[in-house]
Amino acid sequence: MASAFMLFYCFLNIAWVVFRRWRDRRCYLVDYVCFKPSDDRKISTEFSGKIVERNRRLGFPEYKFLLKVIVNSGIGEETYGPMNIVEGREESCTFSDGLAEMDSCLDSTLDELFKRAAASGVTPRDVDVLVVNVSMFAPAPSLASRIVRRYGMREDVKAFNLAGMGCSGSLISLDLVWNVFQVRGKTTAVVLTSESIGPNWYCGRDKSMMLGNCLFRSGGCAMLLSNDPAMRRRSKMSLRSLVRTHIGANDDAHNCAAQLEDDEGLVGFFLGKDLPKAAVRSFTDNLQRLLPKVLPTRELILFAARTAKQRLKWLNKAGAAPAATRINFKSGIDHFCLHPGGAAVIEGVGRNMGLSAYELEPSRMTLHRWGNTSASSLWYVLAYMEAKRRLRKRHRVLMVTFGAGFKCNSCVWEVERDLDDEGAWEDCIHSYPPKTLANPYFEKYGWINNEQ
Repeated sequence: MASAFMLFYCFLNIAWVVFRRWRDRRCYLVDYVCFKPSDDRKISTEFSGKIVERNRRLGFPEYKFLLKVIVNSGIGEETYGPMNIVEGREESCTFSDGLAEMDSCLDSTLDELFKRAAASGVTPRDVDVLVVNVSMFAPAPSLASRIVRRYGMREDVKAFNLAGMGCSGSLISLDLVWNVFQVRGKTTAVVLTSESIGPNWYCGRDKSMMLGNCLFRSGGCAMLLSNDPAMRRRSKMSLRSLVRTHIGANDDAHNCAAQLEDDEGLVGFFLGKDLPKAAVRSFTDNLQRLLPKVLPTRELILFAARTAKQRLKWLNKAGAAPAATRINFKSGIDHFCLHPGGAAVIEGVGRNMGLSAYELEPSRMTLHRWGNTSASSLWYVLAYMEAKRRLRKRHRVLMVTFGAGFKCNSCVWEVERDLDDEGAWEDCIHSYPPKTLANPYFEKYGWINNEQ
């Protein structure tokens, strides 16, 4: 009898340990704050034209090309740039300018995040894991160390500083935190993501490097994450799945987006012709791994049946290519948070996924209002959905982003409660979407499209 009791007692202890490990593997997004720069950093249509005119290396063909890209970019009047660009010092940006640009974003978002976290009893001293992701700026001591020092974080805080991850960096940071959560008990983490624009402004005339100046703008985001079950009721969302795909072993994919020097020795970010092909391949590989985890079994069976039917038709019609079979993403996903890398990126991904204008609206409006803020862009898209009160309890949100390397990363969140915080969109959300999405760049420079 005693031995049976001991076996039962051991079983209960093992079951409790397994349960706790399973429970602690959860990842809750407690809160997040998107950065809103000061108004004196806005880049209007008129000012954007002046920035182009300041580059004396441009001949008329390059000038025309640059304006044409701006006209068709999907970016509006109120995006933000770094102070050295606003002040006309793009060719003489200092190291101090780079630090100041980062400090203005990271300090502002963290101050607000910790102010909100105080209501949940979380202070900077409670942070166990800190991850900072800025691809194009890596000073020493690191940005993570600057944050640890400013906020007086504990000596045993696990600080990570990621660089070179591109636009998909925030989900890589999230994956890092989630992996830490799976091997630790109650843990609190902070993730900060931004991009350095000022020191990386391209002042040359290579068209493949000039594109970045047209699309990239200042932005950033700070996130508070936890695996503590007690934080669930206070959290906004919980992470259900995350998939990372890296096809950098392929030379074309690896080289299609990279920081390089041009023929004059000027450093810029190169965007090559192979980028769309790399994006499609990485996106396809990523979804093949993600969808079985998030879509209902019924939809997967129907998709397999439709695919088999199409192949049978192809076999009966020699020479005719099989029609593409589209999976119904909406059977397991309620909202689509697509990286606003550019108008063509949004339209292309949306078309391949069969999404409506309503579902693409958050990404389009984010591109219009904020531009491409690199790894933080996804969070402005999410903030738009929240500000529009689209996110309701148990809704599922798919995030998809791309990055140099070449990478495609995706994740699925489940909303824990109805969300209505307007955040960085507070002063303008009621005017979005506009009845007609006028392109001020087109009104100013639209003539360029008619030039041969």
